Amino acid sequence: MAIKKKRRVGVVIDMTPMVDIVILLLIFYMTTTSFKPPEAKAVTLPESHSQIELPDKDIINITVTKLDSIYVDYVAKEKVEIDGVEKITTVRKVAETDAYSVSTFINRARAEVFRALIVIKADRDASYGVMERVMESMRENELTRFLIITDNEAEQIEET
Repeated sequence: MAIKKKRRVGVVIDMTPMVDIVILLLIFYMTTTSFKPPEAKAVTLPESHSQIELPDKDIINITVTKLDSIYVDYVAKEKVEIDGVEKITTVRKVAETDAYSVSTFINRARAEVFRALIVIKADRDASYGVMERVMESMRENELTRFLIITDNEAEQIEET
């Protein structure tokens, strides 16, 4: 007796719903992700051996450029009224200052973001005198806890 072979039936899976879900998920994640805010000015950081992780929020950035311009920027929460409804949003505030009044701007920022960490990003080509005046101004106003950000030498060697 001969065995009859069964004819195979082709299976077709409609991929349209899966593609729709993937696109919706992609849009959702793109709109809800908070990206790092851009810096006030781009600086070339000096190199060092130390490495420390910075928190993602509650930071007051002091940026010193190679042209000795000083910027104080931070992210604060602010009440905004939209269509009669008050909402709390985050607002990035940037101020350009000089080395003698930088501590005044830092104190204003700390009034809005109380537990903020003070971070100094100075260009490697910035003059020593400007950094000295910034730190002296901070010391006079009892702002003695801050971090100076640098690039890691090990990362620089690997990239080249």
